[in-house]
Amino acid sequence: MTTATAPHRLWRNTRYLTWLVSDTSKGLAAALSGFAIPLLALIVTDDPAQAGIIAGAGLVARLLTTLVGGVLADRHRRVVLMLVGSLFGIALATAFTLLAASEALTFTALFAINLLLAARSGLFDVAGESALKEIVPDDAMGRAQAANQGRDAALQLAGGPLGGVLLGVGGWLVGLVMTLCHLIAAGTAWVLVRGGSRTTRENGDERTDARHVALGHAADAAGGPGFRSGVREMGEAFRWLFSRPDLGGVLAITTIVNLGFNAAITTTIYALQQAGHSELLIGALSAGVGAVMLVGAVIAPLLVPRIGAGILTITALSVVAVATVALSWMVEPWAIIAVLGAAVLLVPALNAGMMGYFMVATPSRLLGRANSAAGVLGMGAMPLGPLIAGFGLAWIGRQNTILMCAALCAVAVALAIGNRALRALPVEARWAEHARRYEA
Repeated sequence: MTTATAPHRLWRNTRYLTWLVSDTSKGLAAALSGFAIPLLALIVTDDPAQAGIIAGAGLVARLLTTLVGGVLADRHRRVVLMLVGSLFGIALATAFTLLAASEALTFTALFAINLLLAARSGLFDVAGESALKEIVPDDAMGRAQAANQGRDAALQLAGGPLGGVLLGVGGWLVGLVMTLCHLIAAGTAWVLVRGGSRTTRENGDERTDARHVALGHAADAAGGPGFRSGVREMGEAFRWLFSRPDLGGVLAITTIVNLGFNAAITTTIYALQQAGHSELLIGALSAGVGAVMLVGAVIAPLLVPRIGAGILTITALSVVAVATVALSWMVEPWAIIAVLGAAVLLVPALNAGMMGYFMVATPSRLLGRANSAAGVLGMGAMPLGPLIAGFGLAWIGRQNTILMCAALCAVAVALAIGNRALRALPVEARWAEHARRYEA
C-alpha cells in the first residue's frame, strides 16, 4: 500500500527563500551595472564604437569564464562559491563607486570594471544556479523556476527605471546601491553556508552539501585541478548533454529560437530609433514587455504542475513564431508592444518547464558544468542578433529582416514538433521518473 505525499511547500522552505534573496540581490546589482555602464561609456567616450568594445569584451569574458565556473561549481561547495562571488562583487562595486565619485571613469577604467564584473558573473553565477538542486526537491523544481522567472521579469521591469533615477544623481550612487546588493547577497549566502550539510529529502531522494563536496573531491582526484583536467571535465558535460535525447535537442532548439526572436526585437528597436522615436518610448516598450512577462510568471506556477513541459514548450514556441510574423507588419509603437506582449506571455512557463526539467534530469556531479555548457550555447548566438538586425535593415529592410527572424523561429517550432523526447516531457511531478528512462 502506498501513501500519497503532500506537495512540497516551496514558500515554507527557508533555505530556498534565503537562496532567493541572495540570488535576487545579485541579479539587481547585475541589472544596474548592465544599464549604467553602457550609458556611462557613451557619456565618457562620446563614441559608440568604443562603447561597443567595452560591451563586447564583457560578453567574451562572460562566455569564457562561464566554462571555468561550471568546473568550479562541480568541484567545490556551491553555496561557498556563492559567498566568494558576492565578496568579489562587493570589492568591484566599491571600486566602481570610488572611481565614479572621483570622476575617474575613463575608457580604460570602464573597460576593466566591465571585464571584471563579467568575469565574476561567469565564474560564480553558475554555482548559485546549480545550488538550487541541493535546496529544492525535484517535484517542486518547476515552481521554483517559475518563481525565478517572475523575479527576473520584475528585475527587467524595475532595473531600467531605477538605474535611470540613480544615474541621474550620479554614477557613484549606482555603485553604492550595487555594493549594498552584493552585501545582502553575501550575508544570505553566509546563512546558507552556516546551515551546513542540511539534507533535502523528497520521495527517497537524498542530496547533501557533504555528498556534493565528496563528488567534487573525487573529480579532483581523478583528473587533478589543472587546466587539462578542467577541459576534460567540460568535455564530459558536453558529451553527456548531447547523448541525452531529452536535453541535447532542446538546447539546439532554444539557441535557434533565442537567436530569431532576439534579432527580431533588436531589429524593431533599431527601426524605431531610425524612425525618430524617443529613447523614452523605446524604454517604455521594454518595460511593457517586462510587465507582460511578469504576468506570465504569475501564471507559470499554475501551468507547470498541470500541463506537460513538452506541450508547454511547443505551444509557447508556436506563439513566438506567429507573433514574430505579425511583428513584421506592425509599425505603430502600441501595436508593437501588443504583439511582443502576446509573444512573451508563455515564455516564463516555457523557461520554468525546460529549466526545471533540466535541473531534475542532470546529476548533481555534472550540474555546474552542464549549466555552464547550456549557458554558453545560449549566449554563443547572442552576438549574431545585432549583426542580423544591423545588416538586415541596411540590405533588405525592416519587414524582410523580421520575416527572416520569424523563419528561424519557425525552424525551432518544426524541430520541437519533430523531437519525440521533447513532446513526451511530462508534468512537474513526473520529471524525475521520466528522466530516469534516459539514464545509461
